[in-house]
Amino acid sequence: MTVKSSFLECFKIGTGAMETLAQQLDDPAFVTAIEAAVETIAGTSGRLVISGMGKSGIIGRKLVATFASTGTPSLFLHPAEASHGDLGMVRNDDVLLMLSFSGESREMGDILRYGKRFHVPIIAMTARAESTLGKAADILLQLPKVVESCPHNLAPTSSTLIQLALGDALAITLLKRKGFSEEDFFNFHPGGKLGTALMPVSDLMHKGAEIPLAPQTAPISDVLGEISAKGFGIVGLLDDNGDLAGVITDGDVRRYIEGNTDGSMRDVMFGTTGQSIMTTEYTSAQQTQSCAKVLGVLEQNKIGAAFIVENGKPVGLIRMLSLIQAGVA
Repeated sequence: MTVKSSFLECFKIGTGAMETLAQQLDDPAFVTAIEAAVETIAGTSGRLVISGMGKSGIIGRKLVATFASTGTPSLFLHPAEASHGDLGMVRNDDVLLMLSFSGESREMGDILRYGKRFHVPIIAMTARAESTLGKAADILLQLPKVVESCPHNLAPTSSTLIQLALGDALAITLLKRKGFSEEDFFNFHPGGKLGTALMPVSDLMHKGAEIPLAPQTAPISDVLGEISAKGFGIVGLLDDNGDLAGVITDGDVRRYIEGNTDGSMRDVMFGTTGQSIMTTEYTSAQQTQSCAKVLGVLEQNKIGAAFIVENGKPVGLIRMLSLIQAGVA
């Protein structure tokens, strides 16, 4: 067997396992169990405590990271360490999520007995409802019995794949149920490229005296002077209340001058106000929006900069170049 054919066989078996798991959603009892798990986890004032032994434990650690980063406080409890004092991590208001494909990991026994004694809800993820774990569970998420990619059907591969998929689906369903936003996500992911993309645009925008602004009654000469002085190629025009009434770009000024070559320079530059050539339907953003979202807006509208507006008033200016230089792209 070639390397390629071996890989393809593994992928085929894994894909089949995922399809089998998806077909479980046709079972009303399985859907009811999922709904109960979601409501139990969402309704707790404590944390989601995930435990598993061996490969299931490794999947459990990954799921802890996913739940915790998407708004569900979580921790991993190692079954062997639990019996030697770490059960003290579990509180009455927590929820236990136990992973064992066979449902017979001996090391999990003390956790199950502890959960029953102190009325901590137990959610089980196992393929065997008749197993020790399956019988102890308050909520049983029964996994389909799948074939492992291992030729001996021994090394956990397909089984851990569907554990991971089901756990991730639970986490994302909870994320949606809680209305977990991009801004919330940034609070847990401030580092790296992801953190930069989710950073609020207020962290990168130009503020205060840097913002190119002028009264809408200002002559074109003043508008052009503000564009040149601030160097952003755009100026915001304010009405009498200080609200952003419109915007003018250097291109707007250039086209205006080119269209009035038959007039005197004095009339062209001083006889017309910014209000007469400004664009009133402009693209703007809010300072709480993520840098990635604002960059998408700029790219979609094919513009290099936009004003950040709150309650009608300009509080900042963001340039596409600033976002790209910060590593948002």
